[in-house]
Amino acid sequence: MSAGIVTAVVGFTSSFAVVLTGLRGVGATPAQAASGLLALCVLQGIGMLILAQRYRMPLTLAWSTPGAALLASTGVLPGGWPTAVTAFAMVGVLVVLAGVIRPLGRLVELIPPGVASGMLAGIILSICLDAVGLAGANPGLLLPLVLAWVLGMRWWSKWATPAVVLVGFAVIAASPGMRDLRWEDLLPQVSLVAPSLELFPAAALAVPLFIVTMASQNVPGVVVMRSFGYRVPWRFSMLLTGALTLLVAPFGGHSVNLAAISGALAANDDVHPDPSRRWRAARIAGVTYLVFGLLSTGVAALVVLGPDGIMETIAALALLGVLGSSVSAMISDGGGREAALVTFVIAASGVGFAGIGAAFWALLAGLVVHLLLERTKRWLPRSRRTAPLRSTQQ
Repeated sequence: MSAGIVTAVVGFTSSFAVVLTGLRGVGATPAQAASGLLALCVLQGIGMLILAQRYRMPLTLAWSTPGAALLASTGVLPGGWPTAVTAFAMVGVLVVLAGVIRPLGRLVELIPPGVASGMLAGIILSICLDAVGLAGANPGLLLPLVLAWVLGMRWWSKWATPAVVLVGFAVIAASPGMRDLRWEDLLPQVSLVAPSLELFPAAALAVPLFIVTMASQNVPGVVVMRSFGYRVPWRFSMLLTGALTLLVAPFGGHSVNLAAISGALAANDDVHPDPSRRWRAARIAGVTYLVFGLLSTGVAALVVLGPDGIMETIAALALLGVLGSSVSAMISDGGGREAALVTFVIAASGVGFAGIGAAFWALLAGLVVHLLLERTKRWLPRSRRTAPLRSTQQ
């Protein structure tokens, strides 16, 4: 039982701020972002209960934290928030197709790892740099969050981000904005949004969001479960998570997918010596997420009343681990390092074009550079092929 609760608590507290930041980044009002968080919690919980009951495996679901980071760096699209909702629905359709058409899922795996990691690293770097700027403008309020994260990483890394969240809420509780809190602000509320007909900008967001979700959540989620001896039912999992994403989109949720790192908390040997009995942890995690759904509106309301930069700083600290692993994967891809660096720089710039965010152009540029360099290498004799990029410093 405790493993299931820990799985949900760590999953929620370590990344809810990233979700709220991402949804606000693409045009959601505070109420719409809170609605998205509530819907994600509830449908994730329902999805986990379905998977646990059907397969008797500790399969856990999550929102796409890297996907939320992508949203935070994208900016408001033409057509505003309804266009983002359309993009979320498109992601759901693509995930369903990945379950029905297996080669579509494999197509994501063909994207060079360095390019995918470079896009994610660039996205997260821009978020972290924005948080540094906010901390510089208001150090007295935000530096305690950084200190809590450092101490948490020193003593118990798994709980570092939850510790930051606790300190953040302490700062919020002491802020003057708390006087404006009303009891009705804490009650669960949902906000339905009709999709937009701005299909091209929506698709330009949906494609990188789908790729990030598949490459950093669904595919690693399968690998994590396999490491504990479980074979994930790919087809049903994609059909279920795609359908849940379609359902959550009108309420403001961006993606429901397999849990990756947090999924290990419910599947490891410490949960139960008998692997066939660990599925109960996933069931408890699902119930806990339903409870978090009831609390999420109040959580979002408190964050809005807090000082400027609280949510952004919590999100940046929560993403530092992902940034480190993405940079490591990017520079370790020796054969495709140049394409990865091009992708990273464009994604980190935050520069959009034609109403489309930097993530799409970064992915496109990285793929083009990768294809050009690979084709050029085939034409050249082996002795004349360019070595991987190296530093010129001696």
